[in-house]
Amino acid sequence: MNENIVDVLIYLYENYMEGDITPPQDQSELRDELDQAGFPVQDIERALQWLDELAEHQSSPGVRASTGPSFRCFSEQEVQRLDTDARGLVMFLEQNDILDQESRELVIERALALDAPEIGVEELKWVVLLVLMNRPGRETAFAHMEDLVFSDIPAYLH
Repeated sequence: MNENIVDVLIYLYENYMEGDITPPQDQSELRDELDQAGFPVQDIERALQWLDELAEHQSSPGVRASTGPSFRCFSEQEVQRLDTDARGLVMFLEQNDILDQESRELVIERALALDAPEIGVEELKWVVLLVLMNRPGRETAFAHMEDLVFSDIPAYLH
């Protein structure tokens, strides 16, 4: 698993996004801080690129929401990379209105962008949290997801 990139993202969330501390405006300062925290340079660069791409997706128009119920089929690549529990979590979050259709697609796209051979539930929870964090109108969903990420209770039952 490509946990080092996820570890960098978790570090950034816990140190800057969750609190009142603002990250350095200069990316080189942020890179230096992450380097001093012990993260490999390659993982730092890939994590920052992942966040930049997330920001680009957040500002562009996404999937049009359907007006009625829908069913999402996972592609062969998604099935290979998202383990069964991770796919189940996506469906659970959508059924419980934590993810809307647009957020669901962005979560899947960003999870696959981790370039990990397999993405499990723990990694996916962080991806969902980071996606929802900056989605206007999804503050309640973000709060529910934050509870799921930081609790030891399983997110859903089989």
